Amino acid sequence: MTVPAGHDGSGGEGTLPGTDLAAAARRVLEQHWRDGYTVPNGRVYPFQWLWDSCFHALVWNALGEPGRAVSELAHLFRTQSPLGFVPHVDYEWEPGHHASFWGREGHSSITQPPMFGHAVAELWRGGVDVGALVAPARRGLGFLLDHRRRIDGLVAMCHPWESGGDDSPRWDHWCPGGWDPRRWYDVKGELVASVESAPDGSPLSNPGFDVAPAGFNALIAFNALELAEVTGDDQLGAQAEALADALDRRWEPALGTWVDAGESATSSGRVRTLEALLCVLVSRRADARDAAFAQMLDPGAHGGPCGPTQVHRDEPSYRPRTYWRGPAWPQLTYLCWAAARRHGREADATALASMLVAGATRSGLAEYWDADDGTGLGAVPQSWATLAVLAAPS
Repeated sequence: MTVPAGHDGSGGEGTLPGTDLAAAARRVLEQHWRDGYTVPNGRVYPFQWLWDSCFHALVWNALGEPGRAVSELAHLFRTQSPLGFVPHVDYEWEPGHHASFWGREGHSSITQPPMFGHAVAELWRGGVDVGALVAPARRGLGFLLDHRRRIDGLVAMCHPWESGGDDSPRWDHWCPGGWDPRRWYDVKGELVASVESAPDGSPLSNPGFDVAPAGFNALIAFNALELAEVTGDDQLGAQAEALADALDRRWEPALGTWVDAGESATSSGRVRTLEALLCVLVSRRADARDAAFAQMLDPGAHGGPCGPTQVHRDEPSYRPRTYWRGPAWPQLTYLCWAAARRHGREADATALASMLVAGATRSGLAEYWDADDGTGLGAVPQSWATLAVLAAPS
C-alpha cells in the first residue's frame, strides 16, 4: 500500500548561511512557489497542503507580498466542497496521484486544522483586502462546526492526518500491540477506508477512529474566533466560545494537560503532548494557561533551546528525533508563541520566539528538528519553517 504525503524520514543539518533570516525565508518560498501557491518541499511534499499554505500566507505577507498571500489562500479553497469541506491535499498538477487510495481524483478525502481563519484575520489586521477569502473561510469552519460528528461537545476527527500530527502518541490507542511505525503505517491506510462521507464527499465521521482531540478542537475554536473578529459574526464567535468551554472541562490538573474525548480518553488521549497544550489559545482557565506555558519552557517538561518538544520528556513514548514522537515543530512553536502574545505573556512570547528562530536557523529551515541542538529532520528545507520570520526580532 502506498501512503500519500510522503514523509521519507530523511534528515538534514546545517545552519543557514549568513544571518538574514528573512532573505533565507524568501529564497525557500520562491523556490517552492508554483502557479498561485507554495509547495512545502519540492521533493517530499510536491503538492499543496492545507495548513502549510495558511502558514505560507502569513510569511508571504510579512515579506511584503500580500498578493501571493491572498493567492495562496484563494488557491486553497479551489477544491472546497458544496458543504464547505476543504481537502488537506490538492493534487492539481497531477490529479490522478493517489486517486485509488483516496477514492477520488484531484484532492484528498480528509481535512486538516482550519488555519485559514487565523491567516485571513492576520492579513486583515495588516490592511490586506481579504474580501474574496471571507466567505469560503466561513464555510470551511461551518463545515466542521455544523456538520461534523460531536463527542462530548467536541468536534470529532476522521483520521489521524486531520490533526497534522500523523504519528503522535495520542493515537496509540488505535495501534494494537503498541506503536510501531510499520504497523501504524498500515492502520493509517485502513482508517482512510472507514471514513463516512456526505453525498458531496465531505468527511463526516469515522467509526474506526472515535476521537475528538483537544488540540484539533483548540485550533477550530481559535480560527473561528479569529475569523469572527474580521466579520463580526456573533454566531461563529458563540460557537467558538462553546467549544472552548467544552475543552476547559477536559483540563486535568494532575496531568497538566487537556484530555481528548472519545475511545482514547482513558488511554493514549491522556499522553502529554504539545499539540494538546494548544488549548491555551482559547482557554479561559488562568490556572491551566499558567501550567501549560510553564511546561513549554521547562527543560524538564517540553522546553528546549530550539523549541518545545512535541512530547513531554517524561512520557515513555518520547523519542527526541522520531517523526511526531518528540522533536520540535516550527508550526507548533509558532502557535504557542501566538498564544502567549494573545494573552499578553510577553516574557513567554519572547522565550518562544527565541526558540523558534534558533531551531529554524540551526536546522536550515527543516520540517522539524531536535529541540535541544537544532539538528534538521524530515524534509530540508521545508517552507513552513519560514514562520520564524514572524517571531524574529525586528
